[in-house]
Amino acid sequence: MSDEKKLPTFIEVVEVGPRDGFQNLQSFIPTPIKIKIIRKMIMSGIKAMELTSFVHPGAIPQMADAAEVVRLIHRDYPDKGFRSIALVPNLFGAKKAHAAGIREVSYVISASEKHNLANINRTHEQSLADLRTIIAELPELEIRLDIATAFGCPFQGPVELDMVKGMIDRGLSLGAKKIILCDTIGVANPTQVLQIVVDVQSSFPGLPLGLHLHDTRGMGLANVLAGLEGGITTFESSVGGLGGCPFAPGAAGNIATEDLVNMVHAMGIKTGIDLEKYMQAVQSVKEEIQTNLSSHMAYAKQYEGIS
Repeated sequence: MSDEKKLPTFIEVVEVGPRDGFQNLQSFIPTPIKIKIIRKMIMSGIKAMELTSFVHPGAIPQMADAAEVVRLIHRDYPDKGFRSIALVPNLFGAKKAHAAGIREVSYVISASEKHNLANINRTHEQSLADLRTIIAELPELEIRLDIATAFGCPFQGPVELDMVKGMIDRGLSLGAKKIILCDTIGVANPTQVLQIVVDVQSSFPGLPLGLHLHDTRGMGLANVLAGLEGGITTFESSVGGLGGCPFAPGAAGNIATEDLVNMVHAMGIKTGIDLEKYMQAVQSVKEEIQTNLSSHMAYAKQYEGIS
């Protein structure tokens, strides 16, 4: 890491475990258990979270209780100190999210059209047309556009940076407010991450830009460091490292929130999260959802007092 690069003093951690982490689990997690874990994460200091996804329950049964999860969390945390986010795949999902009280949504379009077709059975133009309709019909929704396969595609391999920037440009022109670059299958490397985030920020000055990284090849936290060096201050991560891409079977999931927080705190970067309290949520995941987690801090013996 270059000594000339000044790292941020504070980063925003967006927890995506209840959506991206839980959605791949085969057994349905009872709603009270989801709520208990979400509450523990909020109590630890998490201020922004993807609570759920408003998709058809036939496609992802795990998200069948989306409206109820949102209702219970909004009941308990009604003020603006906590931001609830939901993923929506289309206009129908966006309307359901809006009716449930969600005002910030994630909408995914892959930089690679091959992945977009495989993932949601749509061309780029179809995805963009639906985004245009969502923004027109629900203007009060804040759209965070997730650019999937921004660092590589399981079908076409390397993804040209011009494809990524072209999608960003079109999304912003339609009204998206934030852009999240996603390493969907975990193939990014630190040099690539730094080059891309610097180029994108140079091309789109002032753009609210975040990273969603996976740890498929063990470079997740190294890629976080590259993002920090490039000036990124928003990172998406998942409790226990849960999650993953269906096109990378057996791969590790998202970077683990507890590993991310532990690393940046050790570097003197603040998150507003109490790590020891967050580990209570991790422990609940281990005890009630999935015993084997991919995170390191889930098995560390001396995390007490690090927060």
